[in-house]
Amino acid sequence: MCLAVPGRVTEIGERDGTRMAVMDFGGVVKDVCLEYLPDLQVGDYAIVHVGFALQRLDEESARRTLELFEELGLLQEEFGDPWEAARAAGAAGAAGAERGAEEVGR
Repeated sequence: MCLAVPGRVTEIGERDGTRMAVMDFGGVVKDVCLEYLPDLQVGDYAIVHVGFALQRLDEESARRTLELFEELGLLQEEFGDPWEAARAAGAAGAAGAERGAEEVGR
């Protein structure tokens, strides 16, 4: 699943002629392109989708949304370590195969 997630701008700079920001998404920090919101400043909140800040957001709405996403486990799903997710999926698949083999042997 791919979400538009609210984040807070913590740093702004330029990379290869593109205005970029470091944004905090409830403890997860990512680089984000600011080309669609060139007037965004440090401390502002915005909704980010696939690495692009798309819409300015007020702080209260951002915090409520981040809390809801965290409760639902969506932040981990969106920003979690893909290698860890693959390991967990592999372990779950192996456990299911083992249970299936046990049932066949009965």
